[in-house]
Amino acid sequence: MSRPAVLRSLQTIVPDTVIAQDAVRDVFAQQPGLGRLAQRIVTASFDGSGIDTRHTVIEEFSPLHETDEPVFFAPATRQLLAPGTRARNDIYVRESTRLFVEVAQRAIEEDPDLQASDVTHVITVSCTGFHAPGPEYEIVRALGLADSVQRFHFGFMGCYAAMPALRAASQFCSADPDAVVLVVSVELCTLHLRSSEDPDTIVATSLFADGGAAGIVTARQLPSEVPALSLDRFHTAIAPEGEKDMAWTIGDEGFEMILSTAVPQIIGETILGALRPLYVGEHDMSIAFEEGAIGERVAHWAIHPGGRSILDRIQERLHLSDAQLHPARAVLRENGNMSSATILFVLKRILEEEGAQRGDRVAAMAFGPGLTAESALMTVETPRGHGA
Repeated sequence: MSRPAVLRSLQTIVPDTVIAQDAVRDVFAQQPGLGRLAQRIVTASFDGSGIDTRHTVIEEFSPLHETDEPVFFAPATRQLLAPGTRARNDIYVRESTRLFVEVAQRAIEEDPDLQASDVTHVITVSCTGFHAPGPEYEIVRALGLADSVQRFHFGFMGCYAAMPALRAASQFCSADPDAVVLVVSVELCTLHLRSSEDPDTIVATSLFADGGAAGIVTARQLPSEVPALSLDRFHTAIAPEGEKDMAWTIGDEGFEMILSTAVPQIIGETILGALRPLYVGEHDMSIAFEEGAIGERVAHWAIHPGGRSILDRIQERLHLSDAQLHPARAVLRENGNMSSATILFVLKRILEEEGAQRGDRVAAMAFGPGLTAESALMTVETPRGHGA
């Protein structure tokens, strides 16, 4: 039997500009023309988000930034501006390229056994902008990778997209045991934030942030023991009743996120069915599902923190402890929802800060448009602080 592919050298990155949730709440609540009901929704959404800070590539949101030609935010009037989609995408091209290259380079530099010349595939993930040649090309050129490296971009899939990217990387390694796949996700969600009276748009505005992550997937037998996760199984499930409750479209003034308040309930109702196929053939786990004790059989839960209410519903439905949801809640609190990159932040935290032990199982889940639920079962290889 072939060795399962392993995810290693996980690295994360966020832009330098930090926005405090209460400060950005006040900005959105004070926009001209916003009705009293919308103001109350803004306050409730931001205050109940479970977020303290977020990061953004929009320097205008920093109190230290000065400009005579604001694009997104005019500090003198504290008014949010409405740049067109092209202006937003131009910033995406510039800023995302920098982050894609930097976090990809970190992933390679931090791996003690691999170097740029070992990379055979590059997979990039993003849903917050477009350009061609794309980020996978920029990484190959900037890092001096071979022109023959196979390049793939998973675009405009939404918050769950890092999971199918990891699955594809694992499949590449199954086809070629010598493959070394660089997986990189960068999302600049704040480029598409806007003032609105629509409740779904307000909820999205209270959650989304910028960030990126990269890791290396390979089935090679390498000498150094590093923090890593074996990628054991994957599964995709769709809750079609939620198709209109989570969507991502392109408008004249940026991309438009639909994230309705029905999403937590739909996820709660479908999560057991989405997870069950990962454990087919495991008698003990089948019993755990029947007894409602699945949370007790898996040590760590890497749940995409789409929002505080989503995590609350999942914790209730799976009977997870506060400790098991801590990595997801901590990432949400410190960084917000960074779309597809977020699940990689959670996995990194589990490996390095949550007391993971070799052999511990990790159940990972991410949700996105569709309503699609991507899940995976992983095993801790060597957490931080263990091994050589």
